[in-house]
Amino acid sequence: MKRFFCFVAVLFASCGSALAQVPTDPLSWLGRISSAAHKLNYTGTFTYQSGKSVETSRIAHLVDANGEYERLEALDGSPREVVRNNEEVRCFLPEQKLLIVDQSAARRSFPARLPQSPSALVEYYRIRKGEVVRVAGMESQQIILEPRDDMRFGHQFWADTGSGLLLRARLIGEKGESVEQFTFTEVQVGAPFDKEKVKPHFVPGADWKVVNARGSDVKVEDTGWVFRNTIPGFRQVVSVVRQARKERGEAYHVVFSDGLAAISVFIEPMPARGNVQSGLSSSGAFNIFRRAVADHLITVLGEVPSQALVRIADGVEMRKR
Repeated sequence: MKRFFCFVAVLFASCGSALAQVPTDPLSWLGRISSAAHKLNYTGTFTYQSGKSVETSRIAHLVDANGEYERLEALDGSPREVVRNNEEVRCFLPEQKLLIVDQSAARRSFPARLPQSPSALVEYYRIRKGEVVRVAGMESQQIILEPRDDMRFGHQFWADTGSGLLLRARLIGEKGESVEQFTFTEVQVGAPFDKEKVKPHFVPGADWKVVNARGSDVKVEDTGWVFRNTIPGFRQVVSVVRQARKERGEAYHVVFSDGLAAISVFIEPMPARGNVQSGLSSSGAFNIFRRAVADHLITVLGEVPSQALVRIADGVEMRKR
């Protein structure tokens, strides 16, 4: 679950326009949900469930004139926390005495699961309203997104009818099964601004290791790699080079997204020792596909059907000189 925790990067706040008139059509609801995640102050506790694994976290999200701040704390297992200050994300792992510093990732995090302009989703998802039910003691409107192809999963969202804040999000697999789910068990919307709530609880000492995971932006055409296969609706949103391991040199990371789903591609030199297992695997809600190309390891992963990963991976080639 540490991967989920450090992969998370988060949102925005302040209480105002999100309390506007309740929309009637499902697309307007998606816009309201997106706006609420960006413009509301809130604190709460939510659970994350994938398969038999369940993790509980506490979140505080605030905003002022200087930007947004967020603190996410794991309440189960080893202590961990992720603190966001605008675009900078810091992941504290005190048992390992490790601090990872990164930029906010392309993957959207609960409760900010939706893009700021959700209208483009209509082309790739059938969107409809579901039932009004109670979540975390609050009336919530269900919005259902069904994929129009086999390259993405379905989504179900439950939003507070009063504020529009997302209270529950469920990812639906190809057979209608629940792949993963986030659910608030308690939440306070419009929480008073208190900077102490978003300050890290851990203070790295001299014996801590600090890892700068920020990448350097690079154009795809300058990397020496090409992506022959595309998936309708998915566009490149991240293209960076970063140090993988000292003994393995630089790794190239590119992310493709349709606004909801994201596919990450990592390209790095093949390890000097040992054979890397090619083919499909999974880790929680993530499907993973690996293949070797020109002495490099191609790893493609995402919360999408495996055929989407294989399609992208099969089109990765070294650029001909």
